[in-house]
Amino acid sequence: MSSRTDSTPKTLGLKSGIGLVIANMIGAGVFLSTGFMAQALTPSQILLAWIIGAALALCGTVAYAEVARLVPEGGGEYRYLSSLLHPSLGYLAGWASLLVGFSAPIALDAMAAGAFARAVEPSLSPTIIGALLIIALTIVHALGLHLSARVQNALVVLKVLLVLGFIAVGVVKGSLTWPTWTPPNPSATPVADLAFTLFFIAFAFSGWNAAIYAADEFKEPKRDVPRAMLLGCAVVAVLYLILNFIFVANLTPDQGTVVFNYSDFASLKKEFAQVTLGQAVMSSLLGPTAAKVMSGVMVLLFVSATSAMMLVGPRVYAAMARDGFLPRQLAGTEGKPPVGAVILQGAIALGLLVISDVATVLGGVGELVVIFAALTMVGLFTRLRATGDQRPSVPSLIAAAVYVSSAAYMLYIGVKRNPTMSVVVLGVAVVGVGAWALTRRKPKPA
Repeated sequence: MSSRTDSTPKTLGLKSGIGLVIANMIGAGVFLSTGFMAQALTPSQILLAWIIGAALALCGTVAYAEVARLVPEGGGEYRYLSSLLHPSLGYLAGWASLLVGFSAPIALDAMAAGAFARAVEPSLSPTIIGALLIIALTIVHALGLHLSARVQNALVVLKVLLVLGFIAVGVVKGSLTWPTWTPPNPSATPVADLAFTLFFIAFAFSGWNAAIYAADEFKEPKRDVPRAMLLGCAVVAVLYLILNFIFVANLTPDQGTVVFNYSDFASLKKEFAQVTLGQAVMSSLLGPTAAKVMSGVMVLLFVSATSAMMLVGPRVYAAMARDGFLPRQLAGTEGKPPVGAVILQGAIALGLLVISDVATVLGGVGELVVIFAALTMVGLFTRLRATGDQRPSVPSLIAAAVYVSSAAYMLYIGVKRNPTMSVVVLGVAVVGVGAWALTRRKPKPA
């Protein structure tokens, strides 16, 4: 398969890679999940679940770091699965990235940014704000690699500072003693319920592999892409554990019920003063005005996450275009952003934003993201017969086995709770592989 030449100008280094990972990972999930968990689990069980979730995410980064070393090219799971297992799986992963992996989350985050903007200023239209955000970031990431990287780096710095500011408020003004509250509906099967929460925590940690999609843009991809994933995930894991201790130490399960309003709030069905644990903590410690300030912070968090996904996503479609699976116009020019792919992604995201039912789109095929990550790690085992530096390391194989096992369990739980999920996944797979079979018959570019 074709790839960019070594003469292609590189703009990303280790710091930018870490920033991409952090920006993709920190979103609404960490400010919501514990509110749901607190209705059945104790503070100790909640924190244990987050520790396990962090460990699984780090296992994923260890395994992907080895994959990135063996296949140091951009394109994410599309490139990895094509190289390690079979081109049809890579093709399917590429299409899933275009429609689900990036475009739908971009629309969802843009919609949420608009909803929180309205919470700050009621006269604002969430849909218009979300659309303007997508358009503005599409322009930024289409204009040039240097501008794109600078804007993204600035947003990441701002995001980390805001999260640290929230933590500072919790440490200085809040309680640091171990919480003594009990859940209103104590779980009769805490081990099973704790295991089930890992499905949602895994999504809160999603994004740890963000650097792989832009591997072609790194100056030293073999060195910096693995390090960016490991360090970025480790930083977020620490932040998540601190945040969740602040939540359980300063909020009761009753106060945590504000998160049950988030879905209606983010989909613009209803308006609420508080829908995240961050707002609830700020209101409890500093008053309602501080909760409104936290709404503004949430806007900036979503802007950063949206920007990160709009930067890395088009690299997948560009790689597919260079291999002849998408129109050549999407491949872009060496040394410049893949403008056509950036615009296509922005257009799809805008369309999903107008539909205003992005959550349904994500819920229907979100399991595919877990499947492709697990399949990528399975690909490591196909290199067992390789020799020298082409043979995967033992630690990476152990990490891959742990992650794949946990992913299989999470998918089992997901299908058990929603049996139609298997039909959706099978349908997408059949259509995707069929489309690959037709596409591969066409002559590929040199």
